[in-house]
Amino acid sequence: MPTPRRHAHHAARQAAYRERCAAVRRSELEAKGLPALPAIPSIPGHARWRALTRQAQVLLETLQQEMQTYYEQRSEAWQESETGEALLERLQALQEVRTAMEELPS
Repeated sequence: MPTPRRHAHHAARQAAYRERCAAVRRSELEAKGLPALPAIPSIPGHARWRALTRQAQVLLETLQQEMQTYYEQRSEAWQESETGEALLERLQALQEVRTAMEELPS
């Protein structure tokens, strides 16, 4: 059984907790391939925002490809049904979102 950490006082225990939380956040950002947050919260994180925008664009492109493949693999009768037409409308809306994202300034 692991022994609990012993800290000299309450403030040291809190500081250790905050450091562990920060380390977890840093590792999550690294795992996603995102740059670190700015040291001062009032500084804009343009590099981070660009990376997040690129990641969102890739996810939307993947989503559109999967939905398009699914639609094309269905029968013609299914494609003409209400369900098929609803999926086609969602695909068109997704394309509009992708077009709007491409127009975002980098």
